[in-house]
Amino acid sequence: MSEEQSVSRRRFVKAVGAGSAVAASSVSGCIARAQSDPNTVQIAANTDLKNISGQVEKQLKRAGMPDEISIEIIAGTASTGARQQQYNRWLSANLEQPSLLMMDSGWTIPFIVRDQLANLSEVMPDIAEMVKSNYFQTFTQTATSEQGNLHAVPLFPTTGNMLYRKDLVKEAGYSPEKEGWATNPLTWKKFSKVTKDTKKQTDTRLGFTFQGKSYAGLSCCDFREFTGTWGGSYFGPKKNLFGPVGRRPVTVDSKPVVDATRMVRTFIEADADNALKSVTGGISPRTVLQWEEESSRKPFAAGNAVMHRNWPYAIAISGAEDAFGKDLGVMPIPYAVKPEEAKFDGYGGSVSSLGGWHMALNPSAKQPEAAKEVLRAMTKEKFQLFLFETLGYLPPRRSLFESQRAKQVPVMGRYLETLKYTIAHSIPRPVTVAWPPESSKIAQQANASFSGLKAPQRAMNQLARQIEEIEQASKREEQSQNSGRIATGGR
Repeated sequence: MSEEQSVSRRRFVKAVGAGSAVAASSVSGCIARAQSDPNTVQIAANTDLKNISGQVEKQLKRAGMPDEISIEIIAGTASTGARQQQYNRWLSANLEQPSLLMMDSGWTIPFIVRDQLANLSEVMPDIAEMVKSNYFQTFTQTATSEQGNLHAVPLFPTTGNMLYRKDLVKEAGYSPEKEGWATNPLTWKKFSKVTKDTKKQTDTRLGFTFQGKSYAGLSCCDFREFTGTWGGSYFGPKKNLFGPVGRRPVTVDSKPVVDATRMVRTFIEADADNALKSVTGGISPRTVLQWEEESSRKPFAAGNAVMHRNWPYAIAISGAEDAFGKDLGVMPIPYAVKPEEAKFDGYGGSVSSLGGWHMALNPSAKQPEAAKEVLRAMTKEKFQLFLFETLGYLPPRRSLFESQRAKQVPVMGRYLETLKYTIAHSIPRPVTVAWPPESSKIAQQANASFSGLKAPQRAMNQLARQIEEIEQASKREEQSQNSGRIATGGR
């Protein structure tokens, strides 16, 4: 989840009734005031969890946390990037507090690579095996080492979805329920045709809105969905997502990536020089080139768009009774090629970007056994359903999407089948030490090609050279750091 998506998280919490986020107090001050009671477990987490810390502790005890254990939640900054840096400082200094750290799934892997998190497969083997067997596999992989060891307990996933006006597409003569749109993804060809046709027949101002600005959300999310559904990727097969940096192929200039880029260019300008003939064009406004999550959501919420790509928080808002209610439809991201037709293994078909958060154990925790009891309680179904009901945190366990209790959650309970599908067909960010500079270059070139400033093939060729340079520079830096550790006898 990008820094910009922290806004999405706060909107989601507000939509499901937990109240809007408040400014966090100084985390450093909280740590300085940490209680000395060995049975008090300090947890660094989101503000929404801190705001209901009393309820969280009560529900943890109901889920099996011993009565003598209590928790103290300290709120981290809303900027996930800043929080990542703070965690790195704490763990590098071997601080005993906080004992548990709520980590963005997008940057948990670098902490694992640096050996900064407790290996749960060693210290809690029963929990690690249960998680691997019962949680969404794709989400669990973002908390797992290259050796297959679990280093954090998945807390809640979030993923990209396609929202649409069910009432409008029905008015235009389509039958989303009969055709099973909720779990039967449309092709981009049909999606674009339906969008253009519905827009025209219902006199709706906009067709398809999404996040096309040159920012972190484009490279990690929208562009990865577009390219992935064409069978393309940034680094070849899915197995290369997390490296090895400098030794994996750079494939942003491959045909499926270029075709996906041409498709988006066609959505914005139907008669562009590089338009793709297999889709219907002219369904997205040029303003998508400046839109992030909230700016793209507002036209849809105002009733001015047929289709809209966004995160689950937008479902909670738009599906409320004072919004579109049951007239809101949700379906998986459309696709261009089937998985068996994809150029790169692990792609093709409907592909959603994966976000969410994990809970990790500080290897230097002051009260490790008490912290393990908290983690154990967090894996219980009743606690996960409490988080879903109270904060809108989607369960990390597949089976809970079938439970009656989950289906009864207002608004979100209506869309569980689609959400379960999109999580199961999601792809995590390729987060490595090289990702921050790579993300910036990808967003810049994708945005330039969408706008027509650069031809798609030319933009992707330039991007391939830029990414390769970053990969090699990161590889050299990593080798230098490893040599330094060996010379000093460090880990």
